[in-house]
Amino acid sequence: MSDPVRVLIADDQALLRGGFRMLVDSADDLTVVGEAEDGVAAVELTRRLRPDVVLMDVRMPKVDGIEASRIILGAPETAATRIIVLTMFDLDAYVFSALRAGVSGFLLKDVTPAELLNAVRVVAAGESLLAPSVTRRLIAEFCRRPEGPRGGPAPRLDGLTGRERQVLALIALGRSNTEIGRELHISTATVKTHVTGLLRKLDARDRVQLVIIAHRNDVVAPGTSGIM
Repeated sequence: MSDPVRVLIADDQALLRGGFRMLVDSADDLTVVGEAEDGVAAVELTRRLRPDVVLMDVRMPKVDGIEASRIILGAPETAATRIIVLTMFDLDAYVFSALRAGVSGFLLKDVTPAELLNAVRVVAAGESLLAPSVTRRLIAEFCRRPEGPRGGPAPRLDGLTGRERQVLALIALGRSNTEIGRELHISTATVKTHVTGLLRKLDARDRVQLVIIAHRNDVVAPGTSGIM
């Protein structure tokens, strides 16, 4: 069996941290390696413990979760860490900063236990996940802003092949690799190859940023929900 996914929990409320720890530790394939009560501790523990995934609250003392995420993902030694941002509000203004910082997931704190555990597994596997209530309106608003996923204009799609454009469009619709393969009649391994190529060519960290790029380049037809 493979080693369990190592999770760090960052939240300023001890009761919530304890609840998340009990939930995560209840899964055989996940384990909590540490808890942080503020953003400074989250950064320090991530550097020391090197967790696979951080469950990061937004509003915390000393350094908020967005800035802590930016520091973690901007440092070479912790850039591979995957971060899921947790918040109480689906249209919280912090969402835009979280996406720009390069986080891999965004969830509301009212998710079910099964949804949270699934989110950790999905993000640990290298994919990205947004709360279902993060609607096309939210993504569209982010995409209208002048900053691209990494602070500049959205990358152009001139260098993409026709197949890569098809895969990008389906990613923007929230399709999984398996679903994309089924729809395009190609293997899941081939889909993964195309996704890797898209990430490299478009200088994107993960699938969330690919969704943003797709919307800003009008890859997704108007009226399409865009995110799962």
